[in-house]
Amino acid sequence: MDNENIYDAVYKNENSNEMENSNYSNNTNNNKPSKKRRGAMGKIVAIIVSCSLLGGITGSGVTYLMLKNNNAPTEQNKQNVVNNIDTTDVSFKKDGALSITEAFQKVAPAVVTVSTKGVATFNGFFQQEVEGIGSGFIINEDGYILTNYHVIEGAKEVSVTLSDNTTVSAKVVNYDANQDVAMLKITDENVKVPAVAELGDSNALQQGEEVIAIGTPLSADLSQTVTNGIVSALNRNVETESGVVLNLIQTNASINPGNSGGPLVNTKGQVVGINTMKMSGENTEGIGFAIPINDISDKIESLSKPILNLGISIRTVDESLASQLKMEQGLYVVEVNEFSPAEKAGVKAGDLIVKVDGQRVKTFDELKEIKNSKNEGDSLKLEVIRDGKSKTMDVTLTSE
Repeated sequence: MDNENIYDAVYKNENSNEMENSNYSNNTNNNKPSKKRRGAMGKIVAIIVSCSLLGGITGSGVTYLMLKNNNAPTEQNKQNVVNNIDTTDVSFKKDGALSITEAFQKVAPAVVTVSTKGVATFNGFFQQEVEGIGSGFIINEDGYILTNYHVIEGAKEVSVTLSDNTTVSAKVVNYDANQDVAMLKITDENVKVPAVAELGDSNALQQGEEVIAIGTPLSADLSQTVTNGIVSALNRNVETESGVVLNLIQTNASINPGNSGGPLVNTKGQVVGINTMKMSGENTEGIGFAIPINDISDKIESLSKPILNLGISIRTVDESLASQLKMEQGLYVVEVNEFSPAEKAGVKAGDLIVKVDGQRVKTFDELKEIKNSKNEGDSLKLEVIRDGKSKTMDVTLTSE
């Protein structure tokens, strides 16, 4: 099968994977709940209310008789009451826990507002400049900032407003679209960061533990907004519209548009999550989600390195598609960008990448892992199949 037919077959196959780009990948953050039937619920609620009222009346009568026969509580009862109060107070302050105000004051100086400008295409024809807003937090003195990928997706210009209301320029250093995380860096010279957020241990979180969310919901005028709640659940598997399943922390702390990328903070004033989405739909208030910080911590080093550009758009040829097209599994090159490292190395649309640096690759993630292990100026040895023949090319990587 020639390249043109392969290209058409790949695009016409409705069951094939979506096109993956070595530079960008889409990620949408909505998770709509299904509507529940309310038919029999009215009767159940009525029965429960009746039972509750009856229980309250009966309980009051029993309490009255008990108090009549026992005019004063026993010493044991007194001790139980005291112990209950003491236990509540100690549990909140144990292990160096802070009040909500103290936790906010510790982290808020490191929280920033992320503003973006880009161009959107409407109806496939009209282009218009669009602006976006989100949140982020500073992780080191060099001005590196963690946020969500969907906050900066498609942005041509990025700026951040610090907690002291100073607005500075920033750039996208790197990102992981599937994990919905991105790394920014302040580019203005001689900017002293106001604070650095302390990262905590999301694996130590417990259901019911108190947390706060800090960010800029809806408008830049609402920066440094804090909401509080609890960890409603852990290890929630939430599938995005792009088909990516994320392992998330569920919280009832309010998370609204603009809060994305901001920190979820424990009672020690440590960042334990990156606020990323809320459930949309009727009766879904109080259902928000955050990426556990432990899922990001081991990626901070690679995210702090510049994106290394190949300059190709690819589509995965999986086992099913390979069988249908009678070709090997691999990464089909859909498009090669002009003046890109791939074009300079001789890569062409229609090539099927089967090996990178001698390693067999069948998925975009396998290619990305090898590429991310490199530095700017390093080379990737690509083995491709072109017109049924194997061909090897060295691609010198450059940053975007």
